[in-house]
Amino acid sequence: MATLEATARRPEDHPVVTMADIRIAHERIAPSIVRTPTLYSKTLSALTGANVWLKFENLQFTAAYKERGALNRLLQLTDEEKARGVIAASAGNHAQGLAYHGARLGIPVTIVMPRPTPTVKVQQTEGHGAEVIQTGERFDDAQATAYEIAAQRGLTFVHPFDDPAIIAGQGTVAVEMLEDVPQIDTLAIPIGGGGLISGCATAAKAIRADIDVVGVQAELYPSMYAELNHVDLPCEGDTLAEGIAVKRPGNLTREIVRALIRDVVLVSERGLEEAVALLLQIEKTVVEGAGAAGLAALLAHPQRFAGRNVGLVLTGGNIDTRLLANVLLRDLARSGRLARLRIRLQDRPGALFNVARVFDEQQVNIIEIYHQRVFTTLPAKGLITDIECETRDSRHLDRLVAALTNHGYEVSRVELA
Repeated sequence: MATLEATARRPEDHPVVTMADIRIAHERIAPSIVRTPTLYSKTLSALTGANVWLKFENLQFTAAYKERGALNRLLQLTDEEKARGVIAASAGNHAQGLAYHGARLGIPVTIVMPRPTPTVKVQQTEGHGAEVIQTGERFDDAQATAYEIAAQRGLTFVHPFDDPAIIAGQGTVAVEMLEDVPQIDTLAIPIGGGGLISGCATAAKAIRADIDVVGVQAELYPSMYAELNHVDLPCEGDTLAEGIAVKRPGNLTREIVRALIRDVVLVSERGLEEAVALLLQIEKTVVEGAGAAGLAALLAHPQRFAGRNVGLVLTGGNIDTRLLANVLLRDLARSGRLARLRIRLQDRPGALFNVARVFDEQQVNIIEIYHQRVFTTLPAKGLITDIECETRDSRHLDRLVAALTNHGYEVSRVELA
């Protein structure tokens, strides 16, 4: 373990985590984790202009890479520490990894989570036998409570990212990727607290000194981006990528990233939604928002990655099913395959029948119809009808709108944000 004095030094002078640490971690945890595949995506490569390989960490037993670092830390506890148990603050994936391997090793696990944590992550963590305490609205609130409980009960606090053993465990992801696909010359790694990118960059640079490691953050939580670029940016809001919604990077990870990472790119919420939908549609794999951040970066910054052999880590697949359904429906709407049209009608018999005939002529499926007679600025004999419909693509939708207009209807599209 690193001393407190070592955390202030730059990794290249006094490494907090070395390649030797990562190699030992890999040997230590390999029998108990899934060596997930790294597979080439022909379709995503054509779509992005890069040669894209995907590391399917969503195929771990807990559906996230986090169990690598958690297991590495647990296996280094003393017998006394194991008997007392461990505690962590986590929004989900670190919690599940710690709970699963703690139960497997007979180590009591307590997890403190913010109250807004997705239900699926709470249930899955409890399902592994951990005690879950929910408190506060943010990760910082949960972490403060976890430290208090650790002191009261004599538990070992296991940090989700700012711990050398955690960082070394996460670095095993890059070891496997580069063993399986040596030609990878670029890694696009999501950043929350920085544990994954710190470990992966340390391993990747040791294996191939000229490899380009690019960090990816959500625009709403650009904490590491702000650190590297010496700017003050807000970190707040509801992001699809809650797994990387961290307001302050770790002390250890910040220094490692400064030493090894050239740049961090930002991705929008819309970009994250698009990436989640594409991975399900193209690769038939479910990822959470943070897990899709690497692909979102390729889509948002194509020139940055054009022609490169890029490795992406699909970091986790623990997304709430209702949220996933919402993301997919919004993607259908943006592509024109699902639409809501607002049509002005006269309030008289046959008005709705006549407009429905146009939909039938254009072979467009009507899903829902909403009439609005009262809360409108139209005259008393006017009404607004919203019609949700399903089309083949955006061109099919355009033909429908043109046909409605040609029949004398006033039509507007209800757009998504």
